[in-house]
Amino acid sequence: MGELNIDKVAEKVMPYYFRLAWLNLRRNGRRSMLSVMIIAIAVFALTSAGGFGLYTYQSLQESTARDIGHITLSVPGYFEKDEEMPLSNGLNNTQTMISEIMNNEAVRAVQSRVYFTGLVSNGNKSAIFTGTGVNDREFSLKGPFLDMREGKTLSDITSSRYNPIEPEVMLGVDLAKNMNVGVGDWITLLSTTSEGALNAFDFKVHGLYSTGVPELDKRQLYIHIQSAQELLLSDKVSTLSVFLNDTARTEAMMDVVDNQINAMALEQAIELTSWQDRAFFYNNVKSLYNLIFGMMGLVMGLVVFVSLFNTMTMSVTERTREIGTLSALGSYRKEIVGGFLREAGLLAVIGSMTGALLSAALSLFLMLVEVNMPPPPGYSEGYPLHIYFSPELVLSATGCVLAICLFAAYFSARKGVNKPITEALSYV
Repeated sequence: MGELNIDKVAEKVMPYYFRLAWLNLRRNGRRSMLSVMIIAIAVFALTSAGGFGLYTYQSLQESTARDIGHITLSVPGYFEKDEEMPLSNGLNNTQTMISEIMNNEAVRAVQSRVYFTGLVSNGNKSAIFTGTGVNDREFSLKGPFLDMREGKTLSDITSSRYNPIEPEVMLGVDLAKNMNVGVGDWITLLSTTSEGALNAFDFKVHGLYSTGVPELDKRQLYIHIQSAQELLLSDKVSTLSVFLNDTARTEAMMDVVDNQINAMALEQAIELTSWQDRAFFYNNVKSLYNLIFGMMGLVMGLVVFVSLFNTMTMSVTERTREIGTLSALGSYRKEIVGGFLREAGLLAVIGSMTGALLSAALSLFLMLVEVNMPPPPGYSEGYPLHIYFSPELVLSATGCVLAICLFAAYFSARKGVNKPITEALSYV
């Protein structure tokens, strides 16, 4: 009864030639079903792996952009050469640039930063640190990509709750563990000033955080940018980080911001760097995944080709006398080959649709059920597994599979139609 209903549906929705191809596929239902399953598994694997890659790319893209900013303003060559003295390559009079850039609707925030290094001490033990001077809004921009383990982020220095006689510091969890300090404890930061002298300030630990990278957690800390400038005895900043509302507009905004800076006729030369140029981890991961998924697609394509070639060859062999009869009745070779191509196309479309539905189901399942991935190399924490369902990816996979199936069917059918009519009619 089910088979009859399927045939009736096919008769209503399919054009005549495709309905004929459908009936030919039903001649050997098991073999056709096996081919559909192989195609479905290939499409499912390609779209699922591709969806995982898209999720990884977007997550790394957002985490990088939120960490360093979409566009970084600095003196030319700032990231290629070391400073002789702290802030010797810093930016002057940045408030004018910040005000001008903030006039753009696409800009979410412009953050000043001061990068510096030195020694941190608890009175008994000292360690090397890499510090960043920021303002309190820095941490709201990071969003979920900052993992606070204990305490709070830096306070707003304009708030009445901020105590200027207790300057705040945030420590990486491993650095705090190494120094044996916690929230509420005091530490001393010692650094070289912009004039080459030594300066030291006491700070109160306000919060502990984790970046997920052990090497950073052992060395990194945050203080207010005003405290960093006082420690280094300079009113300069290392860089300006421009945060956009939409990461996709980075390239367009690079030109806009560059024109604004040029129109200001500043005494200092300013260089603009996009987040892609500083996202070394993102670029390396993307290159690796592209290679892996490319090889995977090649293997899946070969599997589909061999499977369809075998299926269509067996079908052509079994129907050799039928091909001879059609040729004797006046059918052209291209018409006979076209019939086999339509059969292969139907297999490709049905298999691809099945694979796409399985991929969509897996994507939905992972949205409802939390599954964690193990920590990547160099990281201490895992992350939730998600797979994006991309219609563009499904269409690409379907197009590739369809081309492979038609290619396999053409080579299989060509051999059958090239037999002489008398030989084909007498074939057993």
